[in-house]
Amino acid sequence: MTEPTSLSEVRSRIDGIDAELVRLLADRQGLVRAAAAFKRDEQAVRAPDRVERVISSVRARAAEAGLSPEVAEAVWRAMIGAFIELELREHARIEEDASLREDA
Repeated sequence: MTEPTSLSEVRSRIDGIDAELVRLLADRQGLVRAAAAFKRDEQAVRAPDRVERVISSVRARAAEAGLSPEVAEAVWRAMIGAFIELELREHARIEEDASLREDA
């Protein structure tokens, strides 16, 4: 990548990266919603062991890519926390729908 020659160019490139990140996060969200259907309870959604494995892997990949592992961990923990909350809501909705079908 060539060095930017102005603040405007820096901002433009950041905006482009942000657009890509939003698209990727939307893809991730779809998978998180799908995962909710396979999990039996809140503990399975929270999956603390899985979270720690993901964080460990992200830190290693960040270091290899030249990204601060601390920054990567902070970003991933925030992202994972937000997606866990989304998945908990989705899981509750699925359970509610199943309960309503059983009552019908």
